[in-house]
Amino acid sequence: MFEPSTLKDIAKALGLSTSTVSRALRDTHEISAETKKIVLEYAQKINYFPNPIALSLKERRSKSIGVIVSEVANNYFSQAINGIESIAYDRGYHVIITQTHESYDREKVNVQHLASRSVDGLLISLSSETNDVTHLKNLHDRGLPIVFFDRVADEIDTHKVIADNEKGAYKATAQLISQGCKKIAHLTSSEHLSISIERLKGYKQALKDHGIPVNENYIKHCPHGGMFHEEVEIAVKELMDLADRPDALFIAGDRLSMGCLIVFKTLGIKVPEDMAIAGFSNSDVLDLLNPSLTSVRQPAFEIGQIATDMLIKLIESKYPVYEFEKKVLDTSMFIRNSTIL
Repeated sequence: MFEPSTLKDIAKALGLSTSTVSRALRDTHEISAETKKIVLEYAQKINYFPNPIALSLKERRSKSIGVIVSEVANNYFSQAINGIESIAYDRGYHVIITQTHESYDREKVNVQHLASRSVDGLLISLSSETNDVTHLKNLHDRGLPIVFFDRVADEIDTHKVIADNEKGAYKATAQLISQGCKKIAHLTSSEHLSISIERLKGYKQALKDHGIPVNENYIKHCPHGGMFHEEVEIAVKELMDLADRPDALFIAGDRLSMGCLIVFKTLGIKVPEDMAIAGFSNSDVLDLLNPSLTSVRQPAFEIGQIATDMLIKLIESKYPVYEFEKKVLDTSMFIRNSTIL
């Protein structure tokens, strides 16, 4: 079993007290330059590093941030994590990443584990199963700094960073309408998830503003956001089996879009000839698809950066913070072949 070198090891080898070694490594004025030099050279020789657990107990800070996302493989979250790390490491914080895989139970376990490891704060995007945030509210009420991004909880009063989901959904739906589509279906994630609610609202508003009635039969929810292919397959087939079949589809997420294209290929449905498609996606390979996919892209990297900056300010604040901000960033629309009729 690996046993890291300790202050006691250095003190014993050099014939010094542990307190002298500690002060020498911290470069305090009480220790002579010669002693500091001897201690530092020996510490480097044996590859000594301070024990972060011991330091966190002493300073009541672990200099670590917990991050909870649905899955790192998701393009959006991998980009957001890059943004998180770009700020955290520059400010001297380590990042501990956990995945829920859209499971509420796993989210609770991850939250408790990170809290028990004494992280200084949490950045979290809720799982698609999460409809109760008591596990987070309890920690927040006890003083743990928490910032939400992407999928947020309105019940907890703290900083939140999101994309303008409603506006993005509106633009995607309006693009389909501009191509002559009148029977536009909507494939989305869990119905209680904040991003699902916002994107559904934008979709409905676009239909209303263009004089198209909302057909509730055209709205399909996939409880796990397309993580399981079966839920996408069932939803798409139900839409295709309708007597009044849709002529276009607005899709609310990356996995849902890819899953939908796979089902269409199986069913022999051609895009955009038989079905036009537009959807939210942060994939970098959409131009390589055949056809290329019209998409709404979120500024994931910037969202990660802003959320991290907000969290570190909460962590390092000398006084309690009672005023919080909900930051909303614009999305970008990329029109490609899947909506050009």
